[in-house]
Amino acid sequence: MNYSTYLSPFTWRYGTEAMRRLWSEEHKRRLWRQVWVALAQAQSEFGLVSPAQVGDLRAHAEAVDVGRALQIESEIHHDLMAEIRAFAEQCPVGGGIIHLGATSMDIEDNAEALRLRAALDLVLKDLGDLLEILTDRIEAHAETPVMAFTHLQPAEPTTLGYRLALYAQDLLTDYTDLRRLRTEIRGKGFKGAVGTSASYAELLGAENLPRFEARLSELLDLPFYPVASQTYPRKQEYRLLSALAGLGGSLYKFAFDLRILQSPPLGEWSEPFAAKQVGSSAMPFKRNPIQAEKLDSLGRALAQMPRLAWDNAAHSLLERTLDDSANRRTLLPEAFLTASEMLRVARRLFAELRVDESAVRRTLETYAPFAATERLLMTLVKRGADRQEMHERLRLHALEAWEHLREGRGNPLIALVEADPVFRALLTPEEIRSLMDARAYLGDAPRRAQEMGAAIKARLGDIQ
Repeated sequence: MNYSTYLSPFTWRYGTEAMRRLWSEEHKRRLWRQVWVALAQAQSEFGLVSPAQVGDLRAHAEAVDVGRALQIESEIHHDLMAEIRAFAEQCPVGGGIIHLGATSMDIEDNAEALRLRAALDLVLKDLGDLLEILTDRIEAHAETPVMAFTHLQPAEPTTLGYRLALYAQDLLTDYTDLRRLRTEIRGKGFKGAVGTSASYAELLGAENLPRFEARLSELLDLPFYPVASQTYPRKQEYRLLSALAGLGGSLYKFAFDLRILQSPPLGEWSEPFAAKQVGSSAMPFKRNPIQAEKLDSLGRALAQMPRLAWDNAAHSLLERTLDDSANRRTLLPEAFLTASEMLRVARRLFAELRVDESAVRRTLETYAPFAATERLLMTLVKRGADRQEMHERLRLHALEAWEHLREGRGNPLIALVEADPVFRALLTPEEIRSLMDARAYLGDAPRRAQEMGAAIKARLGDIQ
């Protein structure tokens, strides 16, 4: 790489190599040539061009020479026409029939649909791998009690597996949405300058157009929109980027939660931290959550991309305008590369997530007694007590316990309740201590966590 000029972070820092190759200039032109070869093949079957011409194109389809094409483009200022001429120079027999009857978007939009589908395949593979890792963690921790928080305040216990199942459920929804959209990707087809197929009708006769386009769909293994203008509907890209942004939102939430739980006052979770990793240039002791922060930074950017795709769809005036072309050169690859990088980072975070069991116990011991008051209250009422009176006594004891915690002392709530003569008249000390052990106050969270893990594995198994 030439580091003396601007490089996009996606050129080398973010995204996987496979996704970068897919969105490379070379691969794009290879797809263009694939479409041209298919067009020539179909035209050969209808008697318009010779098998020898098709064979010549096919023989040179992989010999992409980006440098030569860019040299031509610098003179004619049209990237697709430059590629046609570069391709034709390599094909002495078939060069003269490249692009017969076509408009630029007959080639570009069909190639783009093929690339979008391939990019989704990479995303789905990475997301499936991540879900498998996550379900293993869910099953391992389905019954591990942890303190749950609502409004960023300690609430009641849950289990680590159940919390992880919440992330997994959202990610499974993303997986399902993306798989459905993958099956719905359509190419423009071969409909010419404004979508009427007039040029092909001149070549083949209007009565042959349905068979001609059906054959091209078969050759490219790509369904086409039944109706298109000069381009395929840009709404397709809005839907895809919205789904990618939804995936980004699911990963963003996990990363934000990890940042909170990684903060030393809680310290229950932490991301992997290498032996030689530097946390801060100024503060040598720092262990900043840089991977989780990267996920949130990239997710924030990904969330904005559907807005631009919406504009491209809504502002495609009449049969088309070109004001989407420049931004799509970065919008589409960067959306998929962002999702690719987020999945790569999230996979490592889920696989290597560190759970500090002593910190988990400390949080439970500090706050779980407050949660146990609900359980205690219900038992007291079943023993014949007045619900409102019991609630008020528990509230007063809880306020006193909070004051102890604010002063840096332990939580005395269990002792305060156990010493209360009103409660002791209804429950033995052993019963009070048992009821206020909130670690057992988990409802059916373990079962639901296990079921979510099993459902994800079954879904992934059905697809495989």
